[in-house]
Amino acid sequence: MSRGEGGIPPPSQGEPAEGFVPVGTQIDLDNCAREPIHIPGSIQPRGVLAVVREDTFEVRQVSENVAELIGRPVDDVLGRHLSGLVGAEQAARVEHATTSIVGDLRQVNPLECVIDVAGEPRAFDAILRREADGVLLVELEIAYGERPFSFPNTYQAVRGSVEELNRAATLTELYDTAARAVRDLTGFDRVMVYRYDDEYNGEVVAESKRDDLNSFLGLHYPSTDIPAQARALYEKNWIRLISDVDYTPAPLVPSVDPESGTPLDLTYATLRSVSPIHCEYLQNMGVHASMSISLLRHEKLWGLIACHHYSGPHLPPFATRAAAEFLGSTLSLRLVDRFEDEELQKRLAAQAVLAKLTAATLGDSEPLTAALLGAPDLLDLVPADGVVVDIQGDLRTAGAVPPPEVVSAVAAWAREADDEIASSECLSRELPALNLDPQLAAGVLTLNLPDGQSAIWFRREVLRSVDWGGDPHNKAIAVGEGDTVRLSPRKSFDRWREIVHQRSEPWTQSETESAEALRRHLVESLYRRTRGALRVAETLQRSLLPESIPTLESWQLSAHYEPAAGGNVGGDWYDAFELRDGRLVVLIGDVAGHGIAAAGTMAQLRNVLRAQLFAGATPAEALGQLNDFCLHMLPGAFATVLAARVDLGSGLVEAASAGHLMPYLTGSVPTAVPAPISLSPPIGIRGVTYTPSSFTVEPGHGLVMYSDGLVERRGATIDEGLDRLAETLGRAGDVEASWISTAMASGNIDDDVTIVTLRRP
Repeated sequence: MSRGEGGIPPPSQGEPAEGFVPVGTQIDLDNCAREPIHIPGSIQPRGVLAVVREDTFEVRQVSENVAELIGRPVDDVLGRHLSGLVGAEQAARVEHATTSIVGDLRQVNPLECVIDVAGEPRAFDAILRREADGVLLVELEIAYGERPFSFPNTYQAVRGSVEELNRAATLTELYDTAARAVRDLTGFDRVMVYRYDDEYNGEVVAESKRDDLNSFLGLHYPSTDIPAQARALYEKNWIRLISDVDYTPAPLVPSVDPESGTPLDLTYATLRSVSPIHCEYLQNMGVHASMSISLLRHEKLWGLIACHHYSGPHLPPFATRAAAEFLGSTLSLRLVDRFEDEELQKRLAAQAVLAKLTAATLGDSEPLTAALLGAPDLLDLVPADGVVVDIQGDLRTAGAVPPPEVVSAVAAWAREADDEIASSECLSRELPALNLDPQLAAGVLTLNLPDGQSAIWFRREVLRSVDWGGDPHNKAIAVGEGDTVRLSPRKSFDRWREIVHQRSEPWTQSETESAEALRRHLVESLYRRTRGALRVAETLQRSLLPESIPTLESWQLSAHYEPAAGGNVGGDWYDAFELRDGRLVVLIGDVAGHGIAAAGTMAQLRNVLRAQLFAGATPAEALGQLNDFCLHMLPGAFATVLAARVDLGSGLVEAASAGHLMPYLTGSVPTAVPAPISLSPPIGIRGVTYTPSSFTVEPGHGLVMYSDGLVERRGATIDEGLDRLAETLGRAGDVEASWISTAMASGNIDDDVTIVTLRRP
């Protein structure tokens, strides 16, 4: 609406915070955003400001215009009792008002005073405010003409307008009613309702004006027009008047508090002087007086009621301004009610859709993706042009979505956000390297689910025509128009139209909340389904492990299996059986992956290998045939296997390894040694030939086979685990599988542990 007082929030008291320019610095277009506007050191000269010690009513500071307005020299006021400024009778009234009230003095304002000025009685409004450290601000504002009503009658003065606000059925009616009511009350030539978006860019949404003035309705203004420190003041002091933009500031004397040595914080002062840049801006617009009323939502600035006067200075009485502020507060409440009512209706509709989606995900008869894209679907919950769901290995889409490589890049970007939800209404700004089609992916909302799963909504570009009050991007546009006019882009508020590209409709708070609620349900559903799948996988895996292993007359055979911590079923398996000729087959394997898929693959590999070995194939031949089966019937499967065929009479072992960890021979040296088996590639790789190996287990020696879960630990290399196992086996000598597991245990294990031991006494 108008260039605000020049962004960081101001300190509450004392020295300027870091980032502000020093007090007294010449303010220009380059540094106005760092101007410490709460401590200007001066006031508007329509009144006098006195800083008083409340315990003694001694005047500590006073504005320099005291001689002009009240006829008292500064030296006759400073250091004296308040009566030296306003007279004994009026000082007594101020003392009585302050001593009879604890806390906020707002209810006594304005205190109507008559002060003797050069022998003539003159009416003033005394506005009192308590500050910290026993300081009392006394503002004496000249009262021109009849006072329309007293402050306690504020509500009665605007009762009709409040009732009209309460009857308004739409936001537009609310805005229009407020603008008209404030103009009727205050007499300004133009009154506008100015609304912020989430980035504090503003728009004029209502206007009441003189017929001969050009309209500002629908114009937009960038966030830089009202810097952050000005917004912070608006959130604290809800009304600000500049009765004459051509005023000459009246400085405070002395310039700093004589006790604290700091500038006086005038955040709440009615007479506070404003930024010279702001006044220059208003002057270039032809405005002679200005007033603004804050509109708040949850104590944050939502917008402003801005008033402009063109025919000269304009000073609505204090009570009139208080009534206007009351109207602004009423409008704020009604806006919040209307906004929250609309949000409630959206939430109720979203909850109905969410309830149906949740019910659809409770059964296990169909994939989660199918349930989420049924009727209703995710596009009914969060409106968008398309959605991609990637859950439990099932990727499905609905509506218009970008190519898979874009979807993958967006999912990766969302995961890097390290939050449950990631969203943007300008995806090209987040992923500039991608060649995005704005008709498919201008905006995105992503649910990050466990294990890299996701649900992603896409919105297309919505071209918007924005009418700005001057070009908001061109801060130097005035340079070419001469040195006398620096703020000319808005001098006449000429429209500057911008077409906004590559942005979607923004994701609203209610839409984000619906997505968050859906995510909670999906995480619970995934957990429930995962637990069910794990139980099936565990049951399948345990059914495939031997119920018993052969009991041998002259050898000792033992086996041990332990699932990973948390019940995350893996692909470990083992087997041991005697052939018809009396030889013993011992197998151990590990299928890549976890869950029911790994267990199913394990079952097939185990049965195929059993059949080949039982039919007479050597371990190396059996592994070759197993690899052929896997490549043809189970493409993509990957496993390590160790197969051994033992002659129990001679101790001869025929063995072959498909990428599996080498077993250890025990009993010969203090540290166990790897068995002499050639290592070949794992199962699932084309063009592999498996090398046969043979060795003998002598009497008193043994063979220990194991899976990688026994030796892998977080924070340690696998070589460290292997060395530790070799030392443990060497010290123990004659050991069983369960003892080895206990000896090697170190808290929770991340993978299955499988051990098979064979010892020849």
